[in-house]
This record gives sequence, structure tokens and C-alpha cells, in this order.
Amino acid sequence: TAVAIQPACLGLYCGRTVLSVNGSVETYGDCGVCPRGQRTDENKICRECMGSPDRYDWLYLGFMAMLPLVLHWFFIEWYSGKKSSSALLQHITALFECSIAAIVTLLVSDPVGFLHIRSCKVKKLSDWYTMLYNPSPDYITTVHCTHEAVYPLYTIVFIYYAFCLVFMMLLRPLLVKKIACGLGKSDRFKSIYAALYFFPILTVLQAVGGGLLYYAFPYIILVLSLVTLAVYMSASEVESFKDLLVRKKRLVVLFSHWLLHAYGIISISKLDKLEQDLPLLALVPAPALFYLLTAKYTEPSRILSEGGNGH
Repeated sequence: TAVAIQPACLGLYCGRTVLSVNGSVETYGDCGVCPRGQRTDENKICRECMGSPDRYDWLYLGFMAMLPLVLHWFFIEWYSGKKSSSALLQHITALFECSIAAIVTLLVSDPVGFLHIRSCKVKKLSDWYTMLYNPSPDYITTVHCTHEAVYPLYTIVFIYYAFCLVFMMLLRPLLVKKIACGLGKSDRFKSIYAALYFFPILTVLQAVGGGLLYYAFPYIILVLSLVTLAVYMSASEVESFKDLLVRKKRLVVLFSHWLLHAYGIISISKLDKLEQDLPLLALVPAPALFYLLTAKYTEPSRILSEGGNGH
């Protein structure tokens, strides 16, 4: 075959592009980088990515899409404080911005104009970091074979963040100017300024840690949602079910944490075996219930007073 005649193609991600196909005979180019949207097969030939993302890939993309939205909501809440009723409208606008950005990102990805994407399968962690596997056959010249082996899971996140930023700059300043009358002039745009800081941070995070996040995100979701729920409940001085029901906002925060819990559990189990994995979702309210049942025993003032009585 044509593959055997040519010299070996070195490097983990170097491949030969198919120049022409004549019946069952293919002609190949030199060993080098695969074009965008292709990756090497076991014979070191660049092949078009014709698969579609599996459930875990979509869950990963969902997680990366949620990050800016959760940060938007956090900073809107943080800076609107108790003075402003405009927070809800800003929350809805942030959700609208991120949703539109996600839809537009899918529409501009290959195949253009459709809400589905074609992709290559992720086989191992090194697929995310092809730039680290450029071979040096004679230890002097490096053959550059850096390409997106996990097409398009790496770059689609950057495109999405760019659209998020564009839609935020188009919509939010106008909205904030109109509705945020309760806030001082300097406080008004602080949630937008915060976004201008966290988007570059998220971009660097994806650039450096994309592959690590791909494998670790279900556990990150679970740990973060547990920690933030505990911090929120202690900061809001929630110690009983009655405290939760006093304000609707507390219930909204609780249910949103439960949704994150469920997302983390689904991502870990991938719901491969429904009869085995669905009962795990019953664990979602467990941390909150445990907190509420034990909060009164861990009240610092009570521990101090009991310690004082003991002496």
C-alpha cells in the first residue's frame, strides 16, 4: 500500500493529508500538521472528524457555558446589594446573553447553520495538548504538528466566550443605565467591570487547563456547589427550615445548588445505566438536609457558652 512505501511519520499527532482519491487508491502528502477539523488515524493519515459529541462532551460544554453565567449572577448579586430591585432584571439579561451566545456559537460551528456540531473523539488527555508532542527527529529541527485533535471542544469555548462578551457589551450597559436608579453612579456598572476581569481569566483557564477540566469538571461541580451552599447558609444565618421559607431568594439559591448537584452527579455517572444511576439523584438534597439538621448543634455562641459552663 501507499502507506508502507513512505518513510515513517514521527510524532504522536503528525499525519499525512489525503491529496487525491482515485477509486480505492489514495495519494498522500508529506508528514506534517493535519488541517483544522481533521485528526490522525492509526495509520497516521489525517481523517475528517465526522462524529458528533457524546453525552459527556455535551455535559462538558454545558459546564464551560455555565461558568460565565454563574459568575455574572454572583457579581450582579454582590454589587446590587439590598438597595436595588434591578438585580432580577440583570439576572434575566445575563441568562439571555449567555443563551443567545451559545445558540450563535453552535450555528457558526461546522456544519454552519445547524444546532449540532461534528467532532473528533477524545481518546486521552494528551489530545488536548498536541503542542507538547511536536517531534524533533534529529534533535535540532522540530516538526510542528500542533492541531486541534479534540476538534471543536477546545476552540468552541473561546468562540462562545467572545460572543458572551459582545452581547454583554451591547445589551447590559443600556439596561443598567435605564433600571439601576437605586445605585450610585460608580456602583452601577461594577458587575460589568467584573465580567471584563473574569472573561480573560476564564479564557486562560480554558487555554491551559481545558483537558484537565474535561476530566475533572463533575467533581469540581460537586465540591464547589457543596462549599458555596454551606457558606451561603452560614452567611445568611439559615438554621432551620423556617429560616429558608422566610425569603424566596433563599429557596431560589437552594434549588439552583440542587440543580448543580444533579448536574455533577449526572456528569459522573453519565447515566449509562439508568436503573442504577437515577436513584443517585435522590442524594441531591442530602447535604442541605444534613446542614439544617446539624446547624443548631454547631452554633459558635452555643459551643462557647457550653465550654464556659464546663469550666
